[in-house]
Amino acid sequence: MAEAWLPRAGRLPTSDDGGRLKGGAPRAVWSTSENDPQAVSARSVAQTLEHDGTPVHLVWNPLRGELVQQVPATRAARLIGVEAGTEGRVCLQIMVVGLAHLPFTLGPLRDLDLVLDWLDSWGVPRRWPAGPPTAVPASYQASGERRFWSRGGHFGHSQVPGCHAPGPGGIDVGRLTGPEPGPPGLPRPRLSSEQVGLVNSRPLGRPLEAAGGI
Repeated sequence: MAEAWLPRAGRLPTSDDGGRLKGGAPRAVWSTSENDPQAVSARSVAQTLEHDGTPVHLVWNPLRGELVQQVPATRAARLIGVEAGTEGRVCLQIMVVGLAHLPFTLGPLRDLDLVLDWLDSWGVPRRWPAGPPTAVPASYQASGERRFWSRGGHFGHSQVPGCHAPGPGGIDVGRLTGPEPGPPGLPRPRLSSEQVGLVNSRPLGRPLEAAGGI
């Protein structure tokens, strides 16, 4: 049975969600907070999102395995906008504490099974209709297409129609949700030599400070 609130996740309920869902194909949307997951907690990011009026369903720090829920699955969240966020039987928005230019799938994915099992329970198919999200910097110019968005499955924030966000960057969707080919002609994202150097040296930065510390 699908649970509106993810068991074992901390709760920081928002005072202003996105309202009722309109129905349609179930979706999950992945984004990144642009914070160093070694230094910033999921709860801190959730507090910042609440302050900014952009709460999500779930904030996840994959290094710590920390989960904080702001919005129940039966209501819309606000990160991707009210119009897109209300489309679907569910449109579950997940904020990963991480950096778009350094894909979070390169590191530990603690408690990923809890997240995926929850998404599965709400009928979100483990497929990526728009293919793997584009890597930075190309993701800044990505434009989500309605023909892909109309299908159920997983999407990056950069693939949502009307959104211009770089997250989650060039993540390995196979490591996240399992092997599933994207549309023909869409290559898998590749790391640049600069990104490879960052991964090898692990110099994670903190371009944005989350309110409230860690």
